[in-house]
Amino acid sequence: MDGAGLHANDDGLQLDDRCALTVRLGAGLGDLRPHRPGGRCPGRPLRPRAEQDRQVKPTDTPRSLRPSVPARAVTIAVLVIVLAYMLGPVYWLIISSTKSNSDLLTTSGWWFSGRNSFSTNYSALMSWTQGLFWRWILNSLLYSSVAGVLGTLLSVAAGYGLAKFEFAGRGAVQVVILSGLLMPIALLTIPLYLVLDAVHLTNTVWSIILPCSVSPFGVFLGRVYADSSVPNEIIDSARIDGASEIRIFFTIVLRLLAPAMVTIFLFIFVATWNNFFLPLMTINSAELKPVTLGLYGMSTYFNPQYGALLQGTLLGVIPLIVLFLGLQRFWQSGLAAGAVKG
Repeated sequence: MDGAGLHANDDGLQLDDRCALTVRLGAGLGDLRPHRPGGRCPGRPLRPRAEQDRQVKPTDTPRSLRPSVPARAVTIAVLVIVLAYMLGPVYWLIISSTKSNSDLLTTSGWWFSGRNSFSTNYSALMSWTQGLFWRWILNSLLYSSVAGVLGTLLSVAAGYGLAKFEFAGRGAVQVVILSGLLMPIALLTIPLYLVLDAVHLTNTVWSIILPCSVSPFGVFLGRVYADSSVPNEIIDSARIDGASEIRIFFTIVLRLLAPAMVTIFLFIFVATWNNFFLPLMTINSAELKPVTLGLYGMSTYFNPQYGALLQGTLLGVIPLIVLFLGLQRFWQSGLAAGAVKG
């Protein structure tokens, strides 16, 4: 080989300055392969084909996995139908809360009537509830908030213990907790009432808060999230530094489990807010009723004002809507943690 090129007359091959052939480094002169004109000169390694092609970002979806145009159209249509199914009752509730009893029967339920009876219905709501409606709203907020906070702490603590501590009977405990997900709540109401009556807690705020603070689903979600989001190395490092288990839980674990905690809190809050059968069994005082039980009592009156009743229902769901909209960023990630482990 000289500076001008390499000649192989026996094989009819010629490697000149145009680089018609390229020598692959590390394989010697016996490993020759054609090279496109204008390519790299001999004596230099070839660029991998992956480097020559377009750089693909890790977040790019492969073309084979992208949905086709008809599939996307069908998906959008289904989502629109589901959205209409979910928002339709809310829209009807807003329209109906502005109508009187006669307008509810004689006008379309999907549009306003000629006269607005919103203020009249509000006055009727305050009159029929004897001014206790907003007290019932505050009661529901109290019951749901306290039960949500207590239930979240209990669920996360139990889930963290099941995920990170080895003890005898852990599998049996998990089976019992999961079986609680299959148990109808109404089936437990009468036994709960008997227990609460035996300890003299009926007709108190604790007759609603304590039972609603127990959430098998919250324990399950807390265990899954703790198992996947709390590294054992962090816990071991904290123990080596002399931190107690209580300090590790409150200063490290709770911060890592924040998305799951928001999700658990929302589930317990909504379940407590919508609970009806348990307050019906345990609450007798009108001042302690939640809004669900109070509106039910209003609906049992002779010839009730349905417009006022629907307006109370609308006002009763506004706190839930505000709470979900304000915390949706957290509970979505918490649900994803419960769906994907590891």
